[in-house]
Amino acid sequence: MLSLKHLNIKSFNENLAYINKNCSEYSIDDISSLSQVEIQTETSKIYAFLQVVEDDSLVSATEIALNDEAFADLGESEGAQISISLAAPAPSRAALKRKIAGNILSPQDYKFIIKDIINHRYSDIDIASFIVAGGTFISANEVWGLTDALVNNNKINWTFENIVVDHHCLGGIPGNKTDIIIAAIVGAYGLAIPKTVAKATTSCASVADTMGVLCNVNLTQDRFVELVQNNRAVIANYEPLDIVDAVKSISNVERHLGLTQQEFLLTSVLAIKIAAGVTHLLIDIPVGEKSRIKTTYEAIRLRKLAEFVGDRSGVHIEVVITDGSEPIGNGIGAVLEARDVVQVLKNKPTAPQDLLEKSLFLAGRILEFDPKLRGGQGYNTAAEILRSGQALEKLNEMIKVQGKKEQPVMGSFTRDVLAPESGEIKEIDNMQINRIGIWAGVRQYSGVGIDLLKKVGDTVEAGEPLYRIYANTPDDLNLAESVVETSNGYIIK
Repeated sequence: MLSLKHLNIKSFNENLAYINKNCSEYSIDDISSLSQVEIQTETSKIYAFLQVVEDDSLVSATEIALNDEAFADLGESEGAQISISLAAPAPSRAALKRKIAGNILSPQDYKFIIKDIINHRYSDIDIASFIVAGGTFISANEVWGLTDALVNNNKINWTFENIVVDHHCLGGIPGNKTDIIIAAIVGAYGLAIPKTVAKATTSCASVADTMGVLCNVNLTQDRFVELVQNNRAVIANYEPLDIVDAVKSISNVERHLGLTQQEFLLTSVLAIKIAAGVTHLLIDIPVGEKSRIKTTYEAIRLRKLAEFVGDRSGVHIEVVITDGSEPIGNGIGAVLEARDVVQVLKNKPTAPQDLLEKSLFLAGRILEFDPKLRGGQGYNTAAEILRSGQALEKLNEMIKVQGKKEQPVMGSFTRDVLAPESGEIKEIDNMQINRIGIWAGVRQYSGVGIDLLKKVGDTVEAGEPLYRIYANTPDDLNLAESVVETSNGYIIK
């Protein structure tokens, strides 16, 4: 038996166990590659990937140390007596190999794979292999089977509601924080909207980041349910909730890879919404040559997959295909996007009109999930709620009950990117603008971003500012400038 020790090491996904090279209970002579071990006490059992330590001060020969994730998973106190043994291969490994070979898997296969991911039987390399294999080819039945496995019969049950709504955008369009405006309008109308949001994977700031500069978005599940019951609208990060544990592990790997497979993105979104108890879901798919979804054909394919899963799961899903040819709103980055949202809700003349109109369109479609509204009435109802100030009042209420935050200041290092020539702006490359924002530090700092001063259709003179970059450090600004040198993201003719 070995004595348990906790090392304050966070892996962000994997369970890791550390033993001394001269471990008294476990020979490391035959270990030549990543090995998984079964760790047991009288009451607990977990799996972890074994690491060998040479420093006796970190782990002695009579100890086994666990990183943060594994220590929390085991649930024992330091000093507890631990036994370890080499773990057998994960039960679903044969199914994973078949998927890598291009085969179609059954719903049961996906249940086994997801169970092994939840139980930390997969390394990040295994999960990455699963993501890439699934992105190469996955059938409609597999999309359903994977979604169902991710939900894992673990749903929030809104017994007091007949209609529970939400919205999600699949496009990765810079700006585009319609979600917050929609939640305020729909909540003010009176429909329950438990909006679950996530951290960004391949784009700049996410809804979780933007709402996170206004209030706390990391809520316990009990608090999440309570606020929906009492306040109708809540915007919360799904990760602290007790649902879709495997999605969290898969998303961590996707974020590390900077890779998002469309089918995996769709299954993750649908699983999160289904597990959150949503009965009616609106999905927005922006299409643009420089966006994540590049063609209408691809958007229609994803729409049909979403509808197929909705029919199988009993969730009413509607999909709208929208214009994804340029950023929505003027700000990119949490603070700047929050500014745009508040301007829209305050009915400011300076509010971005594209963000306003898209928010009203989508909110109107969601309001029409209510059978009391006739078709076509949703937009006008949403517009009236916005004009009356009810939506702003609802957002302020959401901020108060979720826990208001002091807004961060903008980064003090700036650069104006100037038009190289005169003419009309014909196109803005969403992907390039995202890259510039990421290299400026949007993922690390709330007060970093890009303020768009010109949009598609505007005319500019040579030397006139197109946008302003905000960074927190000179190094981050230099990195962003190096990306701008390859392309500023604007096409002017």
